[in-house]
Amino acid sequence: MTNSETREILEAINAGNAALDSMRRALKQLNSAGTWGIVDIFGGGFITDIIKHKKMNDARENMERANADLNRFSRELRDVPAEYLQIDNGGFLGFADFAFDGFLADMLMQNKISEAKAQLNRMIPRTQETLRKLNECLHMAGGRIRC
Repeated sequence: MTNSETREILEAINAGNAALDSMRRALKQLNSAGTWGIVDIFGGGFITDIIKHKKMNDARENMERANADLNRFSRELRDVPAEYLQIDNGGFLGFADFAFDGFLADMLMQNKISEAKAQLNRMIPRTQETLRKLNECLHMAGGRIRC
């Protein structure tokens, strides 16, 4: 493995770790927003509404960060020589095009939170597996072993 190939793999690993971190933060925020949404459904008031919307805004910002990080990860994966990593990175594109604004019904908002959480719960393991493969390639770099 050349220094250039090693550098490309390390850049992909760094981008993947950033994506994983931002997805985990987004999932944490969505869990919190979902909890406040349930409180709101079962009789929350004005203060609950304010807290819920703050949590939703935080979740949206984290989803946007996760989307940007996943797009960077996808770009970095394209730079990894194909002989070292055989994966489909198309799934990392267009991850989180969510619009939380404008929902009037609390139940609809809960549904969107659930959908976003489900998408994160699918993407996190995929990202972890890709990172595992990249790290494996890096450790087996002595010979030109396909990973």
